[in-house]
Amino acid sequence: MLVDYAIKYSEHGFSVIPIGQSKKPLIKFADKPPLTTDQIKEIWAKYPEANIALKTERFFVVDVDRHSTDIDGLESIRALNHPEWFNDTLTEKTAHNGFHFFFQKPKDIGLHQNIGFLPSVDLKAHPNNYVVVAPSKLNGKSYQWLNHLPIKPAPQGLIELIMEKQTAKQSAYTANSTRSNKNKTVQLFELISNGLGDVGQRNNNLTRFIGGLLYRGVEPHAATELALIANDHSPSPLPAKEVYATVNSIMDREIKRRGMRTFE
Repeated sequence: MLVDYAIKYSEHGFSVIPIGQSKKPLIKFADKPPLTTDQIKEIWAKYPEANIALKTERFFVVDVDRHSTDIDGLESIRALNHPEWFNDTLTEKTAHNGFHFFFQKPKDIGLHQNIGFLPSVDLKAHPNNYVVVAPSKLNGKSYQWLNHLPIKPAPQGLIELIMEKQTAKQSAYTANSTRSNKNKTVQLFELISNGLGDVGQRNNNLTRFIGGLLYRGVEPHAATELALIANDHSPSPLPAKEVYATVNSIMDREIKRRGMRTFE
């Protein structure tokens, strides 16, 4: 019975999670201690057909997908030209003919989940990630252990590749965020110079303009002055009282938070 396997995994020091056919956890598990034997028995009594997953707390998994219509993940692994990295460690075959290669987490190095670590290859490494294990079944197809070897320390070359990919991903994210923020900042400056637009656009642009300034830490008084300048540069400026009314309605919560009065 699956509950017996779940208990054995727990007895070997793994943190067990019950999983449904959709591969979604049947309990809340993030940042929680491992299930005890009694808890496992209780949960599997409620969900006797639940599959078994293990949290990637002390190990990480290179998850090779082979059922993609575009790329066979095993080809991505072969293209590394380092078959020795993936030998002699705990390995299982997934329900969809893929592979899970298990490795010990290195000390003092923070590994993150990396979906698309390689084409059709994911990295499961966060303490709250998990991986489905044998003898679980999905749609009648079983996960199977290909060996019962100990989980070996990750080869240095593999760690270097993982960190290289991780750093590149973080740099790309930072660059995209900076680019996006810069583009929005440029748009705000352009509104100051070009005005709030035509009659049908003025109020929406004014709202967006004030919100963008406050988001970037501009003080309410300065934001109001800039709004008046942008309004003055508009083809058909709004009445000044309408600008103040719009600004005050947008900034009311911010003004209260900062303990400042509205502008008259």
